[in-house]
Amino acid sequence: MRPVYTQMSRPITPLVLASLLFCASFSAQAAEPLAVSDVRLVEGQTGLGTLTIETSGLPNYAARVDKAQKRLIVDIAGAALKGAPAALTEGVGVVAGVLSQTFRADGQSTARITVTLQSEASYSIQAGDGYLTIAFHEGPLEALSPLTAKLEQAVKATEKQVSAASVTDVRYRKEARIEVIEIDLDGRASFRSEDASKGRSRLIVRDVRVPSALERKLDVATMGGDVASVATLAEGRDVIIEVERDPRLSSSVERRGNRLVWTFYEPGTLPSTMTGLGKDGQVARKSRTIYVEDDTQGLPEITTGQGLMLQATAQESEEVAAFGPAVLGQERGGYTGRRIDLDLKDADIHNVLRLIGDVSRRNIVVADDVRGSVTIRLRNVPWDQALAVILQSKKLGMVEQGNMIRVAPLDQLQRERELEMERRKIAVRLAPIETRLIPVSYAGAPELADRVRVLLSTRGSIAIDERTNTIIARDVSAALDQVEELVRALDTQTPQVLVEARIVEATSRYLKDVGIQWGGSGTMSPTTANPTGLFFPNSIGVAGGASDGQTPTQGLSPFAQTVAVPNFAVNMPAAVGTGQGGALGLTFGSIDNNVNLNVRLSAAESSGMLRILSSPRILTLDNLEARIAQGTLIPFSQVSAQGVQTTFQEAKLQLLVKPHVTADGSVQMHVKINRDEPDFNQTSARGDPTILKREAETELLVMDGHTAVIGGIFTRNTGRNLDQVPFFGDIPILGVLFQRRRATDTRGELVIFITPRIVNRAEALGR
Repeated sequence: MRPVYTQMSRPITPLVLASLLFCASFSAQAAEPLAVSDVRLVEGQTGLGTLTIETSGLPNYAARVDKAQKRLIVDIAGAALKGAPAALTEGVGVVAGVLSQTFRADGQSTARITVTLQSEASYSIQAGDGYLTIAFHEGPLEALSPLTAKLEQAVKATEKQVSAASVTDVRYRKEARIEVIEIDLDGRASFRSEDASKGRSRLIVRDVRVPSALERKLDVATMGGDVASVATLAEGRDVIIEVERDPRLSSSVERRGNRLVWTFYEPGTLPSTMTGLGKDGQVARKSRTIYVEDDTQGLPEITTGQGLMLQATAQESEEVAAFGPAVLGQERGGYTGRRIDLDLKDADIHNVLRLIGDVSRRNIVVADDVRGSVTIRLRNVPWDQALAVILQSKKLGMVEQGNMIRVAPLDQLQRERELEMERRKIAVRLAPIETRLIPVSYAGAPELADRVRVLLSTRGSIAIDERTNTIIARDVSAALDQVEELVRALDTQTPQVLVEARIVEATSRYLKDVGIQWGGSGTMSPTTANPTGLFFPNSIGVAGGASDGQTPTQGLSPFAQTVAVPNFAVNMPAAVGTGQGGALGLTFGSIDNNVNLNVRLSAAESSGMLRILSSPRILTLDNLEARIAQGTLIPFSQVSAQGVQTTFQEAKLQLLVKPHVTADGSVQMHVKINRDEPDFNQTSARGDPTILKREAETELLVMDGHTAVIGGIFTRNTGRNLDQVPFFGDIPILGVLFQRRRATDTRGELVIFITPRIVNRAEALGR
């Protein structure tokens, strides 16, 4: 009899092994070839295609994949085609076509079914009396056991049910010891929580939708809690709720029906009964800073032999603990495997381990001295936790490397571990000593030597060559590799920051001045031939008396620039002159010049804008203070008993800055900016000018390349002056003939900008 062969990546179950043995005995006893009556290709439950082969009895088959990974070849020993189609050219799912043929080998007939695939897909084969079924699933081209295929199908079906939810509301409330964020959903959804950075947490709800009206940011800082804001946004097919909080807070997430309750609290302030458990009994598991919730509702039960029952979960945990070879039996962290139910009574431990290997998709190798039976009942536990419990109950341990798990007694693994540790110690003692020169480019070699000295073995030593800034290390090769790796990580360029400041000053000034001068003279006397005709007063003379030697009189005479005695009664001129304002003079007189009237109108109006831009900039290293200045020294004379002494006062533009580059590429700076200048419009009694000072000093954090306004000053001076003759200036309308009006409006604004730029960002920050 030709031996039966099969090629699968998973261990076969006892039921399948019994079927194969039965098929082999049946084919040997059959006198006639097994008839393959029909070959059908349908979409099946997986949607990727299911091939059904009808036979006249229990088929003895072998399956393999060709070298090109594009075809699945199934040979049915002792069988021949009788009524089955020779080819199926219409593809279904990932199956492009099926070719059926019969050939003879070693004196017996063999039916070969060749399945051509359009893309990669895993497959599972199930044989029975009168049929052979090949189902295709998502994944790499490999064989799956029927049990694993059903588990995958159950998981996908449940995931499709979970992905139809949407967010209906996001609320925040503050209670006595906790702060709560509630997320209402219209269905069930998977989620996980993580700490994005210090003081910021994120809750990611998978495969849900959020209305545009709920994509918002709630500012809840005014409610007096430690949570500052709650932001809701959509990212692809997920919804992210981001919370800014006090770094001291911890959080836990739980499901209550279709509602997610995210609780923030300060560690140590709550009893243990207030965290982690929801109303429906589901607990959010914590692993490091990530919370993962596993949903196990609505999944079909799959029963296998020996009273063993498994139940698949809706999803596997997103976080898989990465650990190297370790001996089970020591305390380990949270379990992340797929959840299962186990109900065993006197089950052989080898069959139990094979079953767990089938569920976990791990290769399990069992030592020869592992034996015994297991009686256990577990519900809704991760498979890795179930494996740990079983091994601990039998005083067994495991060593995990990649997807392979080796199971052996604990004492044997402990002896192996001790022998390995001793071997490594001996290898270190016998390893040759090497000398390695490690040049240091940016840091100081003595500073780095102190930091890497802890990595040396007991046989190692370090020396420094200060002239070439080189570390001379002597040790075994493994220790030298660690020393060199640490030196390369620390020996990076110090960030250089170019700091540019801009000081913008804008000044506007407006002045308006309106004045009037008028007066004259009148004479009645015998001399001028117009006496009054009275004995007293026989002569009358009237003349303005508000003029002096400095009264401006331009324009009152067409024949002279000035008039010596203008006889002004009202003398309130505006300040006019060359390049400033204007004046108009009017003169009225009689034929004999006995009566004269002089009027001079003057007005001036001016406006101006002044803008000053100062832009000092300086380049410095991280955490080093830098200064740049430009200005002048103003001499001042001081009279004392020793005589006249001259001192100098600085009036300069100065930028003083000390930057620090943070880990995320921002720049923290202490900045001091001065802009002083002499003011010759305001002087002392000796004529020395005053100094106008402008100064800003602050501490700030600015992103690389961004500009920040660190300060500003706005001033406005307005004035209105009215000079008038008493009583007459208050007369309506006519009062303007006895008034001088002046109005001024001066505005000034000072704004200071700062812009830091990291010159060698890529080299210094590794970005």
